[in-house]
Amino acid sequence: MNEIRKELERDKAALIALRRDFHRHPELSLQEFRTAQRIEEELDRLDIPHTRVGETGVLGTLRGTGSGGGVMVLRADMDALPIQEANSVDYCSQTPGVMHACGHDANVTCLLGAAKVLARRRDRFGGEVRLVFQPAEEIGQGAKAFVDAGVLDGATRVFGLHAAPELPSGSVGLKPGVNNAAVDHFWITVQGKSTHVCSPQLGIDALYIASQIVVALQALVTRRTAPIEPVILGVGTLHAGTTYNALAESAELEGTTRTVSRQTREQLRAQVEQTAESIAGIYGGTAAVRWTDCASSLVNDPQACQEAAAVVDQIFGPGRVTPNRKLSLGGDNFAEYLLHTTGCYAFLGTGNPDLPNTQNPVHSVNFDIDEDTLVLGAGLYAGYTLSVLGT
Repeated sequence: MNEIRKELERDKAALIALRRDFHRHPELSLQEFRTAQRIEEELDRLDIPHTRVGETGVLGTLRGTGSGGGVMVLRADMDALPIQEANSVDYCSQTPGVMHACGHDANVTCLLGAAKVLARRRDRFGGEVRLVFQPAEEIGQGAKAFVDAGVLDGATRVFGLHAAPELPSGSVGLKPGVNNAAVDHFWITVQGKSTHVCSPQLGIDALYIASQIVVALQALVTRRTAPIEPVILGVGTLHAGTTYNALAESAELEGTTRTVSRQTREQLRAQVEQTAESIAGIYGGTAAVRWTDCASSLVNDPQACQEAAAVVDQIFGPGRVTPNRKLSLGGDNFAEYLLHTTGCYAFLGTGNPDLPNTQNPVHSVNFDIDEDTLVLGAGLYAGYTLSVLGT
């Protein structure tokens, strides 16, 4: 495995250039057309067949010619965020209001780097490597299309990784068990009746009802959930009314829940609906709740974590694996793959105190990474694959 690191070190400049190209040209969820085309160009250079999954998803298929066997599924997400970049670097986003503020440009680069390593070693493994370049992770979509397309069918392992600025550059977070929360997105529509503010008894104030719902929802966390249970319920928007001197006819809230256990997830959803409907009814209105499931709770398989950690030790030396990364209530729909196949999700340390902005949190206007970690990420993708499919 040592030659993998040496090879990637030689290719590091090319990896950095590729990552910067993706960074300069970010694309929002389900709009990743240029990104998909660039990925396909790289796969063509490596003589790796590929197909589209949906309009912007790309699936590459690399078959080994050696001994061993099985199916390894490797996933990288590829969409950017509606954020205006504030970094002063020559590879800054050239698309106004859109930025790779979550490191998906690095994830794609690492997987393409691994594809190059594996394509040169087709005779070192048997079976099949499925390279999943997934769109729309930021809006909780993309994964389902690959699952429905049968990409996980017959898979031996599934593996992915993500930039983690809270971890030091050169380290890898591989934590067995729950890593990320389940994420749900909700909308609450309140229907009232408009009237002049001087005669409120003739109307039903949708804005007042919505305000009461916002306050009451917080009690579902503080009074109806065990204090030791990780739960978030946040309302991000409230829209109501058309003028200052009339009761609002309608109102809409938009928010999210973050839970860890399936029981709490189902319980909280039912409580949100009950709370909204009951409060609206008290004041004469009605409320309807609509949900979108963005991601399940992300649970790493312990054995898969041990396997991936052993690969890090073999290629890059011991002492790099962090097995106790803190639970995140942010979500990632890589979790959907783990519901179907044994595997794990690694968190690639990208924070370097000597490099500006690399310790800033994901989704910030000044997010950046230590690009030296591209070698580690690509090596982990490739090395884990060889360990599973080789002999």
